[in-house]
Amino acid sequence: MPAPAVFLAQAANGLTTIDGVIIFFYLAATLALGTVIARYVKSSGDFLLAGKSLPFWAVGMSIVVSDIGAIDMVSGAGAAYRYGLAQANFDWIGSVPAMILVGFLFAPYFWRSGVCTLPEFLGRRYGNGVRWFQAVIWLGFLLSMLAVMLWASAVFLNTVVGWSIGTAIWVTVAVVGFYTVLGGLTAVVLTDVIQTVVMFVGAAALLALSFWKLGGWNNLVEAVSARGPEFANHFRLLLPNDAATPYPWSGILLGLGIVLSTAYFSSNQAVIQRVLGARSEWDAKASMVFAGFLKLFVPVLIMIPGIAAVALHPGLSNPDSAVPLLVRDLLPPGLTGLVFAAFFAALMSSVDSYLNSSTTILVSDGYQPAYQWIAGRPAGDLQCLWISRILTVALIVTAGFVAPVIERFETVYLAIQTLFSLFQGPTLAVLILGIFWRRTNGWGAISGLVLGVCFSGSLSLVGGSLFPSEDPFLFVAFWAFVFALVVTVGVSLVTPPPSPERIRGLVFGEVLHDATTQALLAERAARTDPQPP
Repeated sequence: MPAPAVFLAQAANGLTTIDGVIIFFYLAATLALGTVIARYVKSSGDFLLAGKSLPFWAVGMSIVVSDIGAIDMVSGAGAAYRYGLAQANFDWIGSVPAMILVGFLFAPYFWRSGVCTLPEFLGRRYGNGVRWFQAVIWLGFLLSMLAVMLWASAVFLNTVVGWSIGTAIWVTVAVVGFYTVLGGLTAVVLTDVIQTVVMFVGAAALLALSFWKLGGWNNLVEAVSARGPEFANHFRLLLPNDAATPYPWSGILLGLGIVLSTAYFSSNQAVIQRVLGARSEWDAKASMVFAGFLKLFVPVLIMIPGIAAVALHPGLSNPDSAVPLLVRDLLPPGLTGLVFAAFFAALMSSVDSYLNSSTTILVSDGYQPAYQWIAGRPAGDLQCLWISRILTVALIVTAGFVAPVIERFETVYLAIQTLFSLFQGPTLAVLILGIFWRRTNGWGAISGLVLGVCFSGSLSLVGGSLFPSEDPFLFVAFWAFVFALVVTVGVSLVTPPPSPERIRGLVFGEVLHDATTQALLAERAARTDPQPP
């Protein structure tokens, strides 16, 4: 079980009746919204991509809240308690520039291609081998995280309302499953909008009370600096390479700023699916820019309270308890309920994101190609809609049975994140070359992916002796990206080039100037249903 969820649950011991009422009404409003949205879901395109009807502001807010998550809120503040303001780089350097880059360079290609998933996009560009390789990777990650977040939600509800772990798991399954099964991506995004507002208001209240308790920013800096020389770097954004931290400036700029952040926002199905549901190409671009704008405030709302806890609760043996302790000690009744509603909102947002994205990959990259191969014709739209709903139920029920297993493996959350990070660099290399170099072919892509992942895994085993960092994952990501880039280019040059038909509308240049391609893209962009391979 991820430690942050345990500390978060422990802080709930002081909840009053009014706090419980606030949380209850929040859950009731979420269920009501799902019921209303269900009336407008008439096709698989409505379910999987919201009928390409989402405005930019809704998509942007949904991307931010699903990216943060309650566990990240607690562990992010805990990392700020331990390492200081350098943790903010995961948003200011590791999110905002990548979001803007993805918005202008990648989002237009994804939206105009008419696909439902990133594996489907890569399949069009390179072939089904690359498509299914990526689909398996993403499906494994999404399903694993779905079970983890269900367990985190159960621990939270167990302490807040006193339900057993089993009851809490199935209540979460029922609530999230209800509005996701009925409303699909539209319900996920619109509930995320509410969850974003609740999260930002709750976090702002905690930040304001932390400043009030300490007497302002200057007093915070003085109090933390007075704790000793080990806190000398707590208010520095870029740390030297010899600092005892996993965030040296070189790793932040190379591994995080160039590779991990761009790979995450350009290939994460939970992010890309929301962009694909935008109502226009402009909204697709603007959604990422707006999400980047909102991300600017995340370090202020989450990291600063973590640093404030150094002064208010010095010497914590586990920094992840920092924010839960602030919630317990600073917030009055009512506000405490609002903050815990924000935490549960973040948990539900993570669960519904992983659930809906998993369903989309299974339908778009599994069921539809399999049906086409067996029946010799595409599956009908209504058929895909019902399969999507059935799979959504099956996935969340299965995750509900798997979730209790998480308790037996305390490091499972970290292990999942670490293993997944091995794929980020190679995936980004293949994606960039596929969009910006027409000579890249399927042989080069699959070679870059497979050998890049092997290189990434091998380098992570010996990276501690090669790179100046407590945890070399940032450097591993950068060099795995470079390695996969070289392999993909090399193999593509010694094997036949892709046919013009395969790359039409998918490579930079012809998208802008070719009239026939523009007509093809307009036809693709109008599609909202899964397409056969």
